[in-house]
Amino acid sequence: MITLYGIKNCDTVRKACKWLDANGVEYHYHDVRKDGLTATKVKQWTKSIDWELLLNRRGLTWRQLSDDEKADLNKSKAVRLMAEKPTLIKRPVIETGKDNSVLVGFNEETYKAELL
Repeated sequence: MITLYGIKNCDTVRKACKWLDANGVEYHYHDVRKDGLTATKVKQWTKSIDWELLLNRRGLTWRQLSDDEKADLNKSKAVRLMAEKPTLIKRPVIETGKDNSVLVGFNEETYKAELL
């Protein structure tokens, strides 16, 4: 079974859940704000996807970071920040259950190819 990581009030997460439901794809929902997230989990994702693609630099959480937090950003620092502030992660993140494969965001064609 796949696991979908997101937050309830995210429109993209809602789209992804709606698509999964409509296509009969079973999944476990993990709310990163409510259920938390570990640096180990984020680091695991970065083995499948570049940390720069995982980091959401367009959201409110990013804009609220201090200049010191944003400075000299590297993989290690980004993983720590994303674990501490899970809303820094682009959503949703889907663990497909296949070879540690991870999908980020919602793309219907990618979902069809990877999840059906």
